[in-house]
Amino acid sequence: GVEKDDMRIAVSGDRLKIQASNDDREYDERVDLPANVDEDTGEATYNNGVLEVTFEKVDDGKDKEIEIE
Repeated sequence: GVEKDDMRIAVSGDRLKIQASNDDREYDERVDLPANVDEDTGEATYNNGVLEVTFEKVDDGKDKEIEIE
């Protein structure tokens, strides 16, 4: 297995990047998320070999009205 100190997680918009390595192998995966997320709300736990990552979803489904000056 991989220790949590050997893992790196990054997110941009709707894509999650997971990297991990140990003496035997390297793991580099990109996961498309179902929606854009707020990168600042990311939390991750690693317990018994299970990585759980959560983010708050960004509500970008509505148009943002812009005032004309």
